[in-house]
Amino acid sequence: MRVAVTGASGFVGGAVCRELAARGARVHAYGRRETVDPEHVGKAPYRSWDIRSGPLTDAPRVDVVVHCAGTVTDWGPIGEFFAVNLDGTKSVLASFPKTRFVHVSTASVYDPEKPTVMATEDQAPVKRYVNAYGASKAAAERAVMNSGAESVILRPHAVYGPGDTTLLPRVLSSLRGATLVAVGTGRQLVSLTGVGNLVQACLLACESDVTGVYNITDSEPLELDAALAMILKERGIRARRVYLPLKPVLPVAAAVEGAFLLAGSRRPPKLTRYALGHLAVERTLDLSAARRFLGYRPLPTSFAGASSW
Repeated sequence: MRVAVTGASGFVGGAVCRELAARGARVHAYGRRETVDPEHVGKAPYRSWDIRSGPLTDAPRVDVVVHCAGTVTDWGPIGEFFAVNLDGTKSVLASFPKTRFVHVSTASVYDPEKPTVMATEDQAPVKRYVNAYGASKAAAERAVMNSGAESVILRPHAVYGPGDTTLLPRVLSSLRGATLVAVGTGRQLVSLTGVGNLVQACLLACESDVTGVYNITDSEPLELDAALAMILKERGIRARRVYLPLKPVLPVAAAVEGAFLLAGSRRPPKLTRYALGHLAVERTLDLSAARRFLGYRPLPTSFAGASSW
C-alpha cells in the first residue's frame, strides 16, 4: 500500500507514519518543518511542504492520503487558521485527485455552546463556533465532502499520548503550587482519544473501502476528575484539584481574550472560552458507527508512561 501522510513532522502525523512503515506500507511523509528525525516518520522519505503554498506539482502516485496537517491551537489570526485548515486541505486534495482521502478532523466541529452528550456524527458541522479553529475545521470537512473524493473523516477529541503538545501541557499549566485549578464540577464526562486509538482508526480507514464520518475516542468516557487524577499520579504530582463554576469564569475568559486581541498579542492567553468549553461540560461522542463500519476497537483511556511525555 502506498500512502501519503501530511503533518508528518507533528504529533499525530508522525505516529501514523511510524505505524504504517512498521506494517510495510510505502510511506511518503510531508510536513512543514524543513527536516525531521528519520525515526519520527518511521524512516520514510520525508519532504518539506507548507500546504499553504498550494498543491504539489509532482505528487507521487499513492493509494491513499492521510491528511493530519493543520493548525491545532485555539488562538491566533483568523486568516492563519483558514489558510492552513481550509485552503491547505484544498491543496492536498488537488495534489492527489481521485485518491482515497482520510481526513483527521476534530470533535471541535460539534456545537461549542452546549454540552456534547454522546453525539452522533450527523450533529455537526454547525453554524456557530467560538473561535476560528472550530470554524476552519468545519469548513475543511465541507471541502472534503464536496470534493468528490472517496473520503473518510475522523473526529477525535482531546488527543493525548507520547509527543502530546496540547492536552497534557494544558493540564500542567493549570497547576498553581500544590493546587490544580479546573472548571466545572469534576464530575462531567469527557471522551478522550489516545493517539494509539487514533492511529488505529487511520489505518482502518486506509485499508477499508467504506466512506463517511466517524467519531474516534477511547473505549468509554470518564469523569474529568478521574482523568486529572490519572495524569497527576503518572507524573508523580501531589496536587489538590479545585473546581471553579463555569458561568462566572466565561466572561473572565472573554475579557482576557479581548485584552490579548487589543494588544495584538500572538502569544495565546492561558484562559480561553474554547478551552473552558471543551473540558468544563460534558463532551462525549458515540462510537457506534466507527465500531460497526470501520471495525474500530479502541482501548480504554490510559496515561501510562506520561511521566516521560
